Amino acid sequence: MVRAAQAQSTTFSSEPYFYDRGGAGVAQPITERVNRHSKPIVSYYFPKGVGEFHYGERHPMKPHRLTLTNSLVLGYGLDKRIQYFFNPRPATQEELEDYHDHDYIEFLSRVSPDNQNQLKSMIDDFNCVEDCPIFSEMYDFCRMYTGASLAGARKLCAGTTDIAINWSGGLHHAKRGEASGFCYVNDIVLAILELLRYHPRVLYIDIDIHHGDGVELAFWNSNRVMTVSFHKYTGDFFPGTGKLDDNGGNGIGKHFCLNVPLNDGIDDESYVTIFKTVIEDTVSSFRPTAIVLQCGADSLGCDRLGAFNLSIAAHGECVDFVQKFNVPLLILGGGGYTIHNVSRCWTYETSILVGCDVPNELPRTPYDAYFAPDFKLHAPIVGKVDNLNTPAQLQKITTSIRTKLRYLQGAPSVAMQEIPPSLHSWLEDESIAEPHGGDGKDGETRSDPHKAANDYFDDDRGDKGGEDVSMEKPSTPPPEPSPSTRGRKKGRAGRKPKPGGRGGGGRSKPPPISQPVVQSDGDNDDNQSEGSEEDTPTPRVTRARGAKGSTRGGKGPTTSINGKRIGRPPKSAKKPAVAAAEAAADGE
Repeated sequence: MVRAAQAQSTTFSSEPYFYDRGGAGVAQPITERVNRHSKPIVSYYFPKGVGEFHYGERHPMKPHRLTLTNSLVLGYGLDKRIQYFFNPRPATQEELEDYHDHDYIEFLSRVSPDNQNQLKSMIDDFNCVEDCPIFSEMYDFCRMYTGASLAGARKLCAGTTDIAINWSGGLHHAKRGEASGFCYVNDIVLAILELLRYHPRVLYIDIDIHHGDGVELAFWNSNRVMTVSFHKYTGDFFPGTGKLDDNGGNGIGKHFCLNVPLNDGIDDESYVTIFKTVIEDTVSSFRPTAIVLQCGADSLGCDRLGAFNLSIAAHGECVDFVQKFNVPLLILGGGGYTIHNVSRCWTYETSILVGCDVPNELPRTPYDAYFAPDFKLHAPIVGKVDNLNTPAQLQKITTSIRTKLRYLQGAPSVAMQEIPPSLHSWLEDESIAEPHGGDGKDGETRSDPHKAANDYFDDDRGDKGGEDVSMEKPSTPPPEPSPSTRGRKKGRAGRKPKPGGRGGGGRSKPPPISQPVVQSDGDNDDNQSEGSEEDTPTPRVTRARGAKGSTRGGKGPTTSINGKRIGRPPKSAKKPAVAAAEAAADGE
């Protein structure tokens, strides 16, 4: 009897794959893959397994909403209209530390439900209590949704996509060194930092019902990121920030932070009107080169933690309005705690971004039971809360926002230069080993920027210009030039003379002469007056014809060797005072 009863009972494996909808209609998926020509290119990021994590039994944040959203997107066949469908790699610890503190990321990588009692003090320090509990594989979850946001930002910087979608991202409350509001790692800040490597100005728009305090705080003193947040503000509603008078930092970031505080029950018409007015004025003044849009769905009506009266259509109209600016766009998720409405909303907005009209009936998915009993995309979710926003209050907010935008005086201009993806790590890895000689150039070859390509040096051989001088090889090497002569000729290289001509014009070092030139007594006096330490007079080496200007000779008769005129001898010796002054100047 017991076995017969067990055989007749229904188990999970014996249930049908699709839920019985009764008389409700079913949407047929798109089957044709159409290449888009005039429409923007869309990239869709869904880390495999990101919807399988669990904050806790009674916790309002349910990552399972991401699985529902992806199932509807695939059920409608929207993947046929998406050019790139990615399963991105998780972010590395080094990438997370581009914004977050090392100690905090190290804590997230170590803590788990098994050892949280041993790390009690650190859990309190990093605010991983109540709203931000410790759950299994929490660090992997953070790396997955952050990696998707970073991949989308890089795709936008590369110019290979126009719109990047990551519904698993958008956790805007996390701070640099602590968790906050169900958020552990602020993927939005990291994605904006990635965009700033290429884009001079980034506009961040937040339509979550909660104020985007984490992103605002990160760029509080920056004029390259404009943050605009539409949220509920009563003073005690989480996170308690985002009043109208908050303008940004006292330095260059002032007036680059805009907040639109709203009251409970705002309806579609009021919300869409103020959204379009504020965003259009902001884009006209700031002129962003990239936009990040956080599409928190807790601003919808009937949300578990929200108190607005927005419909899915109005929420999607805001997304469509931002898309029409034709600026590189990163779309992120965020809040949303009535998961069947969240998945409906983000699926509808995906269809807007890919430019595809979808029917109101939902497609068949393994999760049909979540959408019972209506099985509609646009469920009736409005009219549950009274609208406490008066037209006068909304007009006051609009006027205040426009007044702040006047202080911008045009978009800030930024001197941009190419930055490698990991500049900090490159600088740390770059080290020059000191050789035994201590010259600091072990294994290096670097051209001297102070030397021209046509300079002559002491080790040059042969005549670089002018006439060829052929002489007999002397039996003894020429005497060493005196220190005064060496100092006077060093570093006076000039332009390379034209072959065979007189007009070299420079003071290049002459080619070595294999036989000393016999000079007059005046030359001996000249060398002695310049402080030569040798007993015998130093012969003056002269240039061949066409290398003019290598000596200080006057216009006296030329000196020749073997019948060839090779230069002009100097005049008679100068006065001792003049010679001493020249020697001192050459020594310097």
